[in-house]
Amino acid sequence: MIKPRIAIPVPHSTDIEYSERAWPQYAAAVEQAGGEAVKISLSLSQVDVANLIRGCEGFLLPGSGADVSPQRYGQEAIPECKPADRAREAVDELLLQEAHNLYKPLLCICLGVQSLNVWRGGTLLQDLSVMPVNHAAGRSIAVAHTAMIAPDSLLGRIVVREEAEERDGFLRLPVNSSHHQAIGIAGDGLKISARCPQDAVVEGVEGGQASEGAESHFVLGVQWHPERSTDISPTSRAIFRRFVSEAARWTPRAIHTSVAV
Repeated sequence: MIKPRIAIPVPHSTDIEYSERAWPQYAAAVEQAGGEAVKISLSLSQVDVANLIRGCEGFLLPGSGADVSPQRYGQEAIPECKPADRAREAVDELLLQEAHNLYKPLLCICLGVQSLNVWRGGTLLQDLSVMPVNHAAGRSIAVAHTAMIAPDSLLGRIVVREEAEERDGFLRLPVNSSHHQAIGIAGDGLKISARCPQDAVVEGVEGGQASEGAESHFVLGVQWHPERSTDISPTSRAIFRRFVSEAARWTPRAIHTSVAV
């Protein structure tokens, strides 16, 4: 069987050390799940990006050391807000548009889920340092807190139950954490499927575009980093397996038009 091609942007256009460390982890998780990782350089022209992603069956928006520009969701930047990466934002915009036009499966992680939410008209919390949980724990902390996940959600159906205790009607999944911003108001058509139980910070959203056929469009965003925990977390592996399997099943829909030219 032909492996589905998964487009993954380089995480950051100027922080080369971060990108060289981070991108291979996403690629390895995708390839372990049976996909082929396709690197999308942030230095390509929009035409070149559009033509490259046309041949991909799924898109993964990774994390980054940058923040989404607050102007995109109607706010002024506070001092704690990091500079935006305009090149990354431009590539994310193309991938999000293509994914929604053609119903291509979409997995968004950390900054990726924030980018998705803003693109869908939502807002972000610009800094979480006042929260009781240390959401910026970093990659050296394997388990920073738990995510409280709705069992009947898409994410809840992916979670490996042996890894997540069910309590008070929710699954409690141990997760890592490496972010200082999070979703504020969820974007159009996105359903919140997971929160941090201690402070209600959004940890997961899902839902295809708010239009006909949305239920058949795989869109999943998580605020933690499952690509960092595939060696210890069955759920992390299951997230990538489900995403890649959705990409393998994707077929073109003639009623939409690609952004490729």
